[in-house]
Amino acid sequence: MPVNRLDEHGADYWARQVRVGALIALLVTLLGAVQVLANWAPAERWWAAPLIGAALAQGSLALMPWRRWVRDAGVRTALILWWVLEIPALAAVAYKDPNGVVFYLPCAMLIVILATALYRTVVVAALGVVAIAGFFALLPGHPGTGTALIAGMVSVMGCVVLITSIIAHNRRRLDDRRRVAERRTEALLQNSPEVVVALGRDGDVRYVSPSVRSVLGYDPASVTGTLLTELVHPDDLPRMRTWTATLRGSAPGTTAEVETRLRRADGSWAVLDAIGTNCLADPDLGSVVLSARDVGSRKALEEQLSRQAFTDALTGLSNRALFRDRLHHATARRDAGVTVLLIDLDDFKDVNDNLGHSAGDELLTTLAARLRDNVRPGDTLARLGGDEFAVLIEDLDGRDPGALADRLLRELRQPMRLGSRDIRCTASIGVADSRDLSGPAGEELLRNADLAMYAAKRQGRNAYALFDPGMYASLVNEAQVRTEMEAALAGEQFVVHYQPVVDLPTQRVTGVEALVRWQHPERGLLAPQHFIDTAEESGLIVPLGRWVLQESCRQLARWNQAGLRMNINLSARQFQDAHLVADVRDALATSGVDPACITLELTESMLLQDIDAATETLHALRRLGVRLAIDDFGTGYSSLNYLKRLPVDILKIDRAFITQVATDAEDKALVDAVVSLGQALQLQTVAEGIETDDQWATLRRLGCDYGQGYLFGRPADAETIEHLLTTPALSDAS
Repeated sequence: MPVNRLDEHGADYWARQVRVGALIALLVTLLGAVQVLANWAPAERWWAAPLIGAALAQGSLALMPWRRWVRDAGVRTALILWWVLEIPALAAVAYKDPNGVVFYLPCAMLIVILATALYRTVVVAALGVVAIAGFFALLPGHPGTGTALIAGMVSVMGCVVLITSIIAHNRRRLDDRRRVAERRTEALLQNSPEVVVALGRDGDVRYVSPSVRSVLGYDPASVTGTLLTELVHPDDLPRMRTWTATLRGSAPGTTAEVETRLRRADGSWAVLDAIGTNCLADPDLGSVVLSARDVGSRKALEEQLSRQAFTDALTGLSNRALFRDRLHHATARRDAGVTVLLIDLDDFKDVNDNLGHSAGDELLTTLAARLRDNVRPGDTLARLGGDEFAVLIEDLDGRDPGALADRLLRELRQPMRLGSRDIRCTASIGVADSRDLSGPAGEELLRNADLAMYAAKRQGRNAYALFDPGMYASLVNEAQVRTEMEAALAGEQFVVHYQPVVDLPTQRVTGVEALVRWQHPERGLLAPQHFIDTAEESGLIVPLGRWVLQESCRQLARWNQAGLRMNINLSARQFQDAHLVADVRDALATSGVDPACITLELTESMLLQDIDAATETLHALRRLGVRLAIDDFGTGYSSLNYLKRLPVDILKIDRAFITQVATDAEDKALVDAVVSLGQALQLQTVAEGIETDDQWATLRRLGCDYGQGYLFGRPADAETIEHLLTTPALSDAS
C-alpha cells in the first residue's frame, strides 16, 4: 500500500508520474484508434470514436491538480483501478484486432512498467498476472497463433513482470531508507539547539527547521514564505539587511557571521548568533542557508560576569579593576583636571571585631550609599577593597577638592544604628590632583592620594590631607627605616636596656623595666622614638616585641636574683596578636623564670578598644601566672567599673603628673587620688619619671609603693644593672 502521508517531494513525484501515465494512455489509445480506422472492417470502424473519446478523457487527466489530490491516500489507492481497467480494455481491442496479439504485449507491459514507478511489489506483480491472463484471454480470437510465439511472448511478459517486481521492491527499499534518513534528519533538526533557515534571493524563508518551535516558539509552516526581516529587531534591521545583501553578492560558498535579535512568538526578543552560507548557486538549494543559535543565556552570563568583574558585590559600586581602568583613560586624555579622593575608614577593624562581620558589611553598605549621594553622577565612586573607597573626578568645575573631602567627612560622621548600638564612623581622606603628576600614569595619581591619606591618619585621623610632593621624602624615609629594621631583626642589632624600679620607702631595687634600643650600625644607639612608630605601622612591632619578651626573660634567668621582677611593655598590635598568650608561655618555658616575676605593661587605650576581648586576653595571661600593669595611668579614660573588671595588679602613674607633684597642688591631689584608688582596689602603684628628691619625698608621704626615674637610675645595659643589683639601696641619685 502507498505511504499514508506525502511530503512536498513525494507529492511532486506522484503528480509527475500520473501526468506521464495520462499522456502515454492518450498516445496509446490514439494509436489504437488509428489501427481501427486503418485495418478494421468498415462495419466495425465505429470503435474509433469511443477510443478517441477515451484518449481525450485520459489526456485531460494530465491537466488535473494531482499535486494536491495525491496527498489523499484514498486517491492514490483508487488510481490502481485505472491501471487495472486499462488491461481488460486493451485486451478487448486486441481480441478483435487482427494484429492484437502483437501490440497487446508492449502496451500491457507499458502499463506494468508505469505502475512500477508508484506502487509496491505486490501491486506490480498483480498487474503483471492480470496482463498475462488478458493475453491468454485474447488467444481464442486468434486461432492461428503459433505455440512457439505464444510461449515466447508469455516468457517475455513473465520476465518483464519479474524485473518490474524486483525494481518495485528495490525502489520501495530505497524510499524507506530515504524516509528513515529524512526522519532522522528531521529529528536532529527538531532537537538541535540551532535553527536552520533557507532564504531565497528576496529574503523570503523557503525552509525553516522544526527546532524553530523550541527556539522562537513558531510553527515552521507559519514562518515559511514570510520575510525574515519581519522578525528582526528594528534596531538591528539596517545591519541585518546590509549583512544579507553582502552575503548574497559574495562568491558561492562564502560564509559570514552576524549577531541579531529576532522576535519570539510571545513577543520577547531572542539573541541569535547566525552563520550564513551563500548556496544560491547550488541547484538543489538555491538559497542562503543560515544556522542560528540562541546565545541569550550566554550573553546574560557574559553581562553578569562583566558586572561581577567590574562591580563590588557588597556595595554595588565600581570595584578596583573598573576604577583603575577609568583612571588610566582619564589621565591619558589630560583634557581636563583629574582629581582622586582616597577614603579609608578609621578603626573599621574594631567594628568587625566587636559587632561581627555582618554589622561591618551593613556599615560599609550604608556609608557607600552616603558617598554615592554626595558625588556627581559623572564621577566614579569605587570600593577598592576592605574599608577603602575612592572617588575619581574628571572635572571639578572650579570646585575646591578640600571642600568636597570635608563634606564627605561630615556625612560619614553622621551616626547610624547597627543592631542595638549607635555608631559614629570617621575616615581619613587623601586628595591628589593630576597637576602634581610627572607623567600620565594613573597609578602615580593613586599613589599620591594614598600618601596624602596616610598623612591624614598621622594628623590624628578624621581629617583630609592634600598631596604635597614633600610626602615622598617622608615615605622614602619610612621605607628605608622599615627595610633597615627588617635587617636589624635578622642581624640582632636590637638590644634591651633596663631601668631600675625601686621600693620608695627603702630605695631598694625590686625590679627593672625592659626598654628596647636599636644599635644602628651607622647612627649609633637609637631610642624608641626613632623607630617604634614605623615598627607599629609596618607590623614589625610583633616580632620585635616577641624578641624583647624572650630576651628579657632570658636575662632575668641569668641574673638569678630571687624576687627580682621584670616589667615588659606590650604594644597595641602585640596585644591584639592571636599568638600573644602562646608567645608568653613559650618565653616562660624556655627561660625557666617564675611567672610571678614577670609583669606585662599595657596602656589604658589598648585595653578599652575592645573591653570584652581585652578582659579575655588578660585572664588568659593571668592564668600563666604573670602580673599585669596599666601603664601611663591617668592619661586615658578608664572608668572605675572597667578598672574593677580588669584583672590587673599594678597602676603606673604617668610622668605627666609626677613632674610637678611636689609643687602643684592639683597634680599632688591627682596622684593622691590614684594612690588611694590603688589601695582601695588592692593594687600596687608605681610612679614614673621621678627625677628629684622632692618628688621622691612627696610620693613617699602619699603612700606610693614603687617608683622609677633618673633619680634612681637611667636605662642601662645588663652588665650595668647587674652591678647595680649588688648595691643594697640607692642612696644617691645617679
